[in-house]
Amino acid sequence: MTTIANANFTGMVMFERSHRENDLLVKFLTREYGKRMFFIKNAKRADFKLRSAVLPFSYGKYTGLIRSSGLSYVNAAIDVRQFENIFQEIELNAYATFIINLIDAAFEDNLKIESWYDRIERALILIDTGNDAEIVSDLIQIQLLNSFGISITWDRCVVCGRNDLPLDYSESFGGMLCRNHWEKDSHRWNLSSKSSRIIRMLSMISIFKLGQISVSDTTKAEIWRLMDSIYKDQVGINLKSRSFIDQMNNWKA
Repeated sequence: MTTIANANFTGMVMFERSHRENDLLVKFLTREYGKRMFFIKNAKRADFKLRSAVLPFSYGKYTGLIRSSGLSYVNAAIDVRQFENIFQEIELNAYATFIINLIDAAFEDNLKIESWYDRIERALILIDTGNDAEIVSDLIQIQLLNSFGISITWDRCVVCGRNDLPLDYSESFGGMLCRNHWEKDSHRWNLSSKSSRIIRMLSMISIFKLGQISVSDTTKAEIWRLMDSIYKDQVGINLKSRSFIDQMNNWKA
């Protein structure tokens, strides 16, 4: 077992779990070491000096002991901030939690996923600063599919390669069909042209270039239903955080 003492790392708190009376198990997504579970002794005591630094949706630079297997430890928080709006607002918290859960499901613990750390940090910054949380979540869902071993062609027809005609999603063909080939799948999704265009854009754009875009509730709902189907039927996961978002949207309806 490899142990790195006094390791500096950049991380964000994914979630925490109670452990014994006063202790916590805190899972971090770290830039340098992937997802790791940390044992935080006495973290639930009122005078614990690092309490705010290990709250969910805290992020920044930490120092600790990193083990290749088993529990790691946090010794100090060097420069830690919090996604304040995500922490306080239930809707933003729901989407941010969903994104974190997706990452937790997509990758094994202790696997270095530096590029995804950067993308998830950017996603949460966008949500925290007022960008559409559902659109940000859709981008992550679409672009994360490859990490689950699901390759879908979103930007062109899988039969002829055309992208200048209306496109619709076909699960049977593993991607989009152009209007000239819709008859090949009578069970295609019948996506609206707006949904098809937004999905194509989200599949291709870097999250670091994503700005505030205006998408109707109807279009967002259609994209959300499609992603829900793909993740349940092809990826094989049904996250509680997704179900909570569905319930929350029903409350608003």
